[in-house]
Amino acid sequence: MALTFAAGATLAQVPTPVTPAPATSVALPAPSVATTAAADGQAHANGQTHALTSEDLSSFFDGLVPFALERGDVAGGVISVVKDGKVIFARGYGYADLKTRQAPSPETTLFRPGSTSKLFTWTAVMQLVEQGKLNLDADINQYLDFTIPPRDGKPITLRNIMTHTPGFEDTARDLLPASSDSVNLEKYLKSHLPARIYAPGTIVAYSNYGCGLAGYIVQRISGERFEDYVQKHIFDPLQMTHSSFEQPLPAHLASLLSKGYKSASDGKPHAFEPVDPSPAGALSSSATDMANFMIAQLQQGRFGDTRILQQATAELMHSQQHTAAPGLGGFDLGFYQEDSHGQRIIGHAGDTEVFHSDLHVMLDANVGVFMSFNSAGNEGGAHVIRKAVFQSFLDRYFPYKAPEEATLATAKADAARVSGWYESSRRNESALKPLYLFGHASVAAQPDGTIVVSVWNNYAGKPLYWREVGPSTWRQVNGDAHIKFVDDADGNIAYWATDVEVPVFVFQRVSGARSMGTVSLWAGLSFGLLIIALLSWGVGAWVRRHYRRPLALDATQGRSRLWSRLGVLALFVMLAGWMGLLVVSSISDDMLLQGTMTPWLYVLYVLGVLGLLGALAVVAHSVRCWMAPRRGRWVLAGETLLALAAIYLVWLILAFGLVSFNVHY
Repeated sequence: MALTFAAGATLAQVPTPVTPAPATSVALPAPSVATTAAADGQAHANGQTHALTSEDLSSFFDGLVPFALERGDVAGGVISVVKDGKVIFARGYGYADLKTRQAPSPETTLFRPGSTSKLFTWTAVMQLVEQGKLNLDADINQYLDFTIPPRDGKPITLRNIMTHTPGFEDTARDLLPASSDSVNLEKYLKSHLPARIYAPGTIVAYSNYGCGLAGYIVQRISGERFEDYVQKHIFDPLQMTHSSFEQPLPAHLASLLSKGYKSASDGKPHAFEPVDPSPAGALSSSATDMANFMIAQLQQGRFGDTRILQQATAELMHSQQHTAAPGLGGFDLGFYQEDSHGQRIIGHAGDTEVFHSDLHVMLDANVGVFMSFNSAGNEGGAHVIRKAVFQSFLDRYFPYKAPEEATLATAKADAARVSGWYESSRRNESALKPLYLFGHASVAAQPDGTIVVSVWNNYAGKPLYWREVGPSTWRQVNGDAHIKFVDDADGNIAYWATDVEVPVFVFQRVSGARSMGTVSLWAGLSFGLLIIALLSWGVGAWVRRHYRRPLALDATQGRSRLWSRLGVLALFVMLAGWMGLLVVSSISDDMLLQGTMTPWLYVLYVLGVLGLLGALAVVAHSVRCWMAPRRGRWVLAGETLLALAAIYLVWLILAFGLVSFNVHY
């Protein structure tokens, strides 16, 4: 759930990780996650197959996960696998507590699955739908005690919320508050209503707030507190005795919670992470409890002799409701689609600051996989591990060769057409527009007609190349993932979507002037001119004092020059302040998730106003210099360049809301 502005980061130095504790069975050596997956792929090419059994899973995971944790600087994790209604594998790896060297138990150790919690909220909604108490296509305002204004004359429905198409901008403020004492679902929803930046049902943009609304609707319609409803109607029937949405956890479960770490080598346990709104990510659960939930979903709502959903309801929940592009996976009712290896797969990932989880339900194979890790780790840490482990799992047990697709003859021309800059549909427009610049993605045409997308690299950090295999459809070179470009009503490219990652957002085309490529160039040049001007004025003042050669300016010119210099200083401080905020917020998630950024935003907005006034002073002084007699051409050239920089920065301030005084983020 944590908000990320850039596609990745480079570590100057990777600390030595703590060696994980061995699993309960003998571990087999493994070179790495990626090379193990490659070896599995070669085995399949040679005709070897692997049976999905407890024994083979033990060999597979024991040979893969411990070394992956060590390389990724992750303290520990748990994995559970179900098949045909039974748990066939459940194991903990590494440490749940680095200080005591306690290994995690898949049965009793609780992890924080983050946004995977949403699946329980969606299940609760579907329970009330099948009881006739909720309508997926009704205006949700009829279920609320406050009003969400329509956009483009259209209300939000539960179907919109469950497919992440209500049109909300992204919000992060107070998502992970400092204390559980401040968690209050009703208060949060009424005080954090995000702006609507899309018409409902049109653009997928992942929304924690939307899931909070769904949980609040469950609470209001059922007459039970959300946490109590899930306990009574989902946890209890599924015998999930080590699961809770309570914050903080009840005493009998609190002592069973795994510690969470930034990394294993850091070794400093984080405090319990409250989540608000709780329906979006507050679950604490064990691996075997999550296995029970997967069994119920795979058996269309049935678990043992009980049901949490009727079969027809579960089948509806598992059917596609929205896709960003035909032929690509999209959203069912709450689950997102992640089909691969010829298998129909639905699931959901989840992240807090320190816990990172994934749940995959393979509907046709009747198989489910859950994994959760208690550290972010290094650059190749939990995010890479969980994706690579599941990919390797599929390669081993569900070998698949994708159909061949020929490259189109029009690839070079089409590559030029799709080249440009794009921004994620999951973004905040109200307060953080300048910071989201750094999340823009470029699509660049290559001489051979392939394209490179800046945000997608392989595990080695090398760019992925894509070749056109159908109209506006590009396939990964030496892979089977796709990118599809979608046109608007006028035939212009609106956005692209892909199945290389989960379908929780699309990338929308950005005009050249507002793209990262253009802004970084012109804002960088303008900032450089400000620095040169400030340095030259300081050096010039020292030289004039040293040689006793004062400036020959009258009083009006002197005042104009002074105000211009103050204007340059104001613009410099404003830009430096925003760059500082970007750096600090990328280091500390608390700036966003706990709302400590708010006072700094107000300071920057004030600086933005001063920058606008300062830019006017710079331009005015440049005009006066041209009108005054006997000014040197180098002076005129310098003042003109400063004026042009100031004019560009005025546009930047207004275009990206640097004086909006909006703190809804």
